[in-house]
Amino acid sequence: MALLRSYVSGGWHTAADEGVPLHDAATGEEVARISSNGVDFAAALEYGRRVGGPALRELTFHQRAALLKALASHLREHREELYALSARTGATLGDSKFDIDGGIGVLFSYGSKGKRELPNDTVYVEGNVEPLSRGGTFVAQHIATPLRGVAVQINAFNFPVWGPLEKFAPAFLAGVPSLVKPASQTAYLTARVVELIIESGILPEGTLQFVAGSAGDLLDHVTAQDLVSFTGSASTAQKLRAHPAIIRNAVRFNAEADSLNCSILGPDAVQGTTEFDLFVKQLVTEMTVKAGQKCTAIRRAFVPAELLDDVAAAASARLAKVTVGNPASEGVRMGALASLEQREEVRRSLKALLDAGSVVFGDPERVEVVDADAERGAFISPVLLKADPERSEPHEVEAFGPVSTLMPYTSTEQVVDFAARGGGSLAGSVVSADKQFVREVVLGAAPFHGRLLVLDAEDAKESTGHGSPMPQLVHGGPGRAGGGEEMGGIRGVLHHMQRTAVQGSPAVLSAVTGRWVAGAPRTEGVHPFRKSLAELRIGDSVVAGPRVVSQEDVDHFAEFTGDTFYAHTDPEAAAANPLFGGIVAHGYLVVSFAAGLFVSPEPGPVLANYGLENLRFLTPVKVGDSLTVTLTAKQITPRIDQDYGEVRWDADVTNAEGESVAKYDVLTLVSKEQP
Repeated sequence: MALLRSYVSGGWHTAADEGVPLHDAATGEEVARISSNGVDFAAALEYGRRVGGPALRELTFHQRAALLKALASHLREHREELYALSARTGATLGDSKFDIDGGIGVLFSYGSKGKRELPNDTVYVEGNVEPLSRGGTFVAQHIATPLRGVAVQINAFNFPVWGPLEKFAPAFLAGVPSLVKPASQTAYLTARVVELIIESGILPEGTLQFVAGSAGDLLDHVTAQDLVSFTGSASTAQKLRAHPAIIRNAVRFNAEADSLNCSILGPDAVQGTTEFDLFVKQLVTEMTVKAGQKCTAIRRAFVPAELLDDVAAAASARLAKVTVGNPASEGVRMGALASLEQREEVRRSLKALLDAGSVVFGDPERVEVVDADAERGAFISPVLLKADPERSEPHEVEAFGPVSTLMPYTSTEQVVDFAARGGGSLAGSVVSADKQFVREVVLGAAPFHGRLLVLDAEDAKESTGHGSPMPQLVHGGPGRAGGGEEMGGIRGVLHHMQRTAVQGSPAVLSAVTGRWVAGAPRTEGVHPFRKSLAELRIGDSVVAGPRVVSQEDVDHFAEFTGDTFYAHTDPEAAAANPLFGGIVAHGYLVVSFAAGLFVSPEPGPVLANYGLENLRFLTPVKVGDSLTVTLTAKQITPRIDQDYGEVRWDADVTNAEGESVAKYDVLTLVSKEQP
């Protein structure tokens, strides 16, 4: 059988030894062999820092995002091949799609988010400018820049595609190269994905490396600029977190560990309600998808005491319809565990759980299978247990397979306490139409969970389910769940960057961030609306006005728009208003007058005004006040796939005394070249 290759230091590496055999989870046949013997881990990390990092940092966020989308499209073309290989891990076609399509979906999601939510620049500006002095000459701004190391990821066996891609995408978008080390049992699928990626030539060299086999002395060589992300057992996470190099260098370490996730059925969800059926269906789904080998699967199912027998009967009836067997065979709904060793681990955990409860459905030692040998393949029956929630075992022991435990509760306070006894979980769910019950449970359980799903008849059709981490949302949890956080949209990108507070003058901050800061120099001359994106510079400005606001203007605006709020139309009532003391102009009249002042009406590079942001009315405008507007190019963002870009303008409307009456950002689309 073929020996899996590592891809390190710019080339493929094949170990000199025979390697350890990897077996088909369903048939027991040897699929491949694996060994990292001979890999120079120190050199691989240095190669990523020296070659991959600089190549990524030369690209803007938008350019990196475009590469992620291109990579996702490329992998999507190879899904059928990957599905077939995934079946050898024990996964059904549905399981394979969950893993493979899910991983590709993360690439697409981060590609889109990078374009929409990040600048077409190499620095991320976070938050508002902080004034540090009375005169405004000393200010500060937080920025985020990519770490100068490698994102090392050590993954679990259960998601050989989604696992590495959900870590890779935010790291790549941040500008940090990755080194992927998958769990051995299913590494042949990860290896094929990496081969497809490298063969595509889409990524800059050095931005993705892959190790097949043991991690060896890899962690001995991590530095303060590297990151380590681990997915697996809580005990292994503890050992890695205590590695001397990680402690000595304060290496960013993120752990996403298996957790005793729970689902809670509300007292209102009696048999016959939609919510009752949703709870049972979700429970069985989470037990059987990936044969229960999901870090987000439901391990503890809390049910009102009076509904326990009803739920047990309904879940058993659904489980009885689950066909176990060769995942490549038609009609099979649950495949095998990843390995025979994993099956024995599940059986050992089940013995501990049975000390505190009893079997409702299934047999840990026997299972009928389709088109396979039940002993040669790593098959096990779905097992539903019933236990006393006051016992410690259900809250401490996890059987990482198709196993869940039903437990009764008698009050909201009690079930919140039971949920917390898991010691920290990745995901929890509440199935109920009682909004007050949901509120109390969510607020009580939230400190112990990274994600909470509320499922009811209203959202059921579109819900992604209890066990589906989403790239837009955080994936991680406190305590036993590892105390880490992955994805979460742009939050996941920022995990790979260093946040730095930069202090200086407005001019210095403008130069560093590439964004105009109030107090920095402005450039007046040619109206900035006459400049193409190629000609425009931050700080380009126009000052227009004054324009006097008359009573006729206010009356006309009120009649024309229908905005007859008393502060604009009733002198006596307006005079009694402690904020105004008389008739004032409409805020949107002020904004409209400002637009009329700064506009350059002839056709030119400005294609469209597509919005206002951060609008604040600061000082009331009275009849007779005169308005002047200063419009300054604040941020310029070319779109890499269009012949135009976005320009954010700072608009400051002032009265005759120089007081700001309104401040906001104007957003326009501007051609890259003169029309």
